[in-house]
Amino acid sequence: MGRIFETRKHVMFARWDRMAKIFTRIGKDIAIAVRSGGGDPNSNPSLRRVVQNARAANMPKDKVEAAIKRALGPDRADYVETLFEGYGPHGVAILVETATDNNQRTVANVRMRFNKGGGQMGTAGSVAFQFKRMGVFRLNPEGIDAESLELDLIDHGLEEMGESTGEKGEPQLVIRCGFTEFGAMQKALEDRKITPISAESEYICLNPTELAEEQAADVLKLVDLLEQDDDVQRVFHSLA
Repeated sequence: MGRIFETRKHVMFARWDRMAKIFTRIGKDIAIAVRSGGGDPNSNPSLRRVVQNARAANMPKDKVEAAIKRALGPDRADYVETLFEGYGPHGVAILVETATDNNQRTVANVRMRFNKGGGQMGTAGSVAFQFKRMGVFRLNPEGIDAESLELDLIDHGLEEMGESTGEKGEPQLVIRCGFTEFGAMQKALEDRKITPISAESEYICLNPTELAEEQAADVLKLVDLLEQDDDVQRVFHSLA
């Protein structure tokens, strides 16, 4: 019984840690969106998108409102978005997206984590060419005529549309467009009264690397190590 309790407690703490990390990332996204377009989601599409993502992540409404208020206040943090590049074990390309108010600290921490995880931080442009930045919208397929929607969205920058499953196994429609078409795609969905589960920019690998399970585990350990850093927003890699 004791071992079962300890296992459950470990899983519970891991879930809380993960949720706290997601809320921190969204809080920074809110700060960046507010700085660029103001604190009203109705007139700020970037903030509207982040608030939708917060809702999908089950971030409490009062925390979202507090983050917006904080971003409008005199003591707000001015976050700068920086992309770091490098290689993980077995030559896998890695991109690390950060939002920081102290770039010197972030550079040192990201380099340290690359080294600790058996990787190596590279220079700007060393691996980014292996990825394409895209807008990625995840939709609840219920009530949507996917074929008709696909035809409608082609004129708004749609490049790919397919089916996927969420973290809880729920079905999703995944829409991808070029990053420069992000705003047009967001508006096209809003005009059709479709609220995405989430809407993000992601770096999609053009030629994924196939590795054996043991080697893939080495890469994922580094990815996890990088994601633990408070300044890191998201990590993208070329592992298939």
